[in-house]
Amino acid sequence: MQPFPLQTLQKLHLKLFSPTVKDYTKSIVFSQSKFRYNLNMQFYDVTDDFVDKNPKQKKSKVKFIDIPASSSTSPDVKRSEESQSRKSLGQLCLFIALGVIFLGILIFAFLSYSDSYLHPENVKSLSDEQFIEFSSKMDSLFPDERTKILKNLPYPVTKANLDVWAGSAILIDASNGCVLYEKNADQVIPPASIAKLFVMYIVFKDVADGKISLDDVVTLPEKSWAINMPRDASLMFLGQGQIVTLRELLKGLAVASGNDAALAVADYISGSTKAFVQRMNAECEELGLSHTHFVEPSGYDERNLTTARELAAFCCEYIKRFPQSVEEFHSAPSIKYPLEKNLPAWQKERGDSTAIYQKNTNPLLGVMEGCDGIKTGFIYESRYNLALTAKRNGVRFISVTMMGTGVGSKQGNAGRVHDGREMMEWAFSSFADFNPQEKLPEFYAVPSLGTKQTNGSFIKLFPAWNNSLTVPHLNGQTALEDAENIQTIVSIPKYIFGEVKQGESYGQIQYKLGELVLETVPLVADRSYEKANIFGQMLGALVSWRM
Repeated sequence: MQPFPLQTLQKLHLKLFSPTVKDYTKSIVFSQSKFRYNLNMQFYDVTDDFVDKNPKQKKSKVKFIDIPASSSTSPDVKRSEESQSRKSLGQLCLFIALGVIFLGILIFAFLSYSDSYLHPENVKSLSDEQFIEFSSKMDSLFPDERTKILKNLPYPVTKANLDVWAGSAILIDASNGCVLYEKNADQVIPPASIAKLFVMYIVFKDVADGKISLDDVVTLPEKSWAINMPRDASLMFLGQGQIVTLRELLKGLAVASGNDAALAVADYISGSTKAFVQRMNAECEELGLSHTHFVEPSGYDERNLTTARELAAFCCEYIKRFPQSVEEFHSAPSIKYPLEKNLPAWQKERGDSTAIYQKNTNPLLGVMEGCDGIKTGFIYESRYNLALTAKRNGVRFISVTMMGTGVGSKQGNAGRVHDGREMMEWAFSSFADFNPQEKLPEFYAVPSLGTKQTNGSFIKLFPAWNNSLTVPHLNGQTALEDAENIQTIVSIPKYIFGEVKQGESYGQIQYKLGELVLETVPLVADRSYEKANIFGQMLGALVSWRM
């Protein structure tokens, strides 16, 4: 067999790759006798007998023979292909394994990250400085509910038709300052001896600040001696050289309504009566009592002025801040002074024989259930005044009556007793208190997603105000029973997404008695968070699926 001429091979190559033969893909194998062309598992066997279309030249012959591909592959090539195949498969398996591991790491990291949002007990608290700032902001956002001492009931009520004889009166719930009844409560009237409550308030405030002690011995100025006081003034009967403590002077103010004790305390606290009166007026301004003004501390002067509403507000704040004033002083039934221990050395031999016994001037003390204070007052310009308080079953009310009726102390006290009973008995039968702080958590922790903060950020939602709720007697046998049946409906989101603003409402607490909504309190954020970038928001969206 003759070798193929080059021209014949070129023509055969063109024929095999012409458009009519589209599936040919392999290589050409040369030998001296044959030329094979592998085309989709078919081989063309080319010989010298094939002749193409050119009649002038003898051509080689081509015939088709089916031969398995393996028969045309050498053992070395086959081993190489198998090795390459195993290598490719190994690489693929490695790639898949690495992908699975990487995906597992991502899933574990995501679950660990998102799991931190499922543990609200880990929520971080604000620092003391931050919480003070937050509280200050709340005061500015909700001034009526948080800073005003007196306020209206948060639900509509029918005005009470009470038989009150005094010209001016008011009744409040001491726990929250809600006004339950009023009559000419803004009429400006001298407080008379009720002014002494402001003296005691300043003493307790300075004791709380560590400036003085109730066991301090007070040097009595000459102007405070009983012999130097007006003849119609209420007295504790202080005298020259007596040894008396600040505690005893407060009892003289609370029980005997001693004008002499007021002057002695004023000089001890401020150095002079004038300086102390300035302090009294400054305290009134701080408490927002714009119609209350003093010219002297005992209440004897008719130029001392106030209103029933402002006296009630002051008494509410006074008892709330210094409950010991009621427990130790205003509820004391009597006082006996001076005892032997109070006398100067030259009078010691008299013992207790000179002691003067005086009953508490409050005519309802020990007469009306729960009454434990607080202070009477009388001058002709104000008539018979009474700041009264009583507590039953944990519920305390405060009433103030001014311009009381009657001629003489007997009739005046009869009017005080009538009006005090009229308002207090109505209050205890008509209202009770529900204290959310005893029933509900201090705050609610809510996850914050899609913010710049990470690692399980939470927002604390605090009630915008947390005052006790005055519950009306509607359904139960008593007002106390109604207070026990209060429903609290707390509405908070599963999470907060994106920007969070401190002080903004993100939920609410609703208090209901039957179908009546008594009050709705917003739940506000205690901190601010900035919105995250797009990736942080996407991550937050993924975490939200677990909420």
